[in-house]
Amino acid sequence: MNVTVTDAPERNRFEAWVDGNLAGYASYVRRGDVITFPHTEVTPEYEGTGVGGALARAALDDATARGTRVRALCPFIAGWIARHPAYQYLTEPAEGEPPGGYGTA
Repeated sequence: MNVTVTDAPERNRFEAWVDGNLAGYASYVRRGDVITFPHTEVTPEYEGTGVGGALARAALDDATARGTRVRALCPFIAGWIARHPAYQYLTEPAEGEPPGGYGTA
């Protein structure tokens, strides 16, 4: 399956497309040099097919290219970062959260 991820800034989200169908999205809020991901959603027919991972990787690669820090409020994005240590340097703790986050061992 070929997943194409595009940034849709007019909707404040990265979108994953498969064969012309919207398969999922990761919403974001950009403020200064921090991008916050509050929610990621994959449509039921594409769950478990790698769409979520493609979204996470594309969004985080974009943050890397822009020199942007990442605040992962979305459990999916936070979990993906925890499983992919090469991206952990991007993380920015939420206000009141200790550096390294909660439970990110």
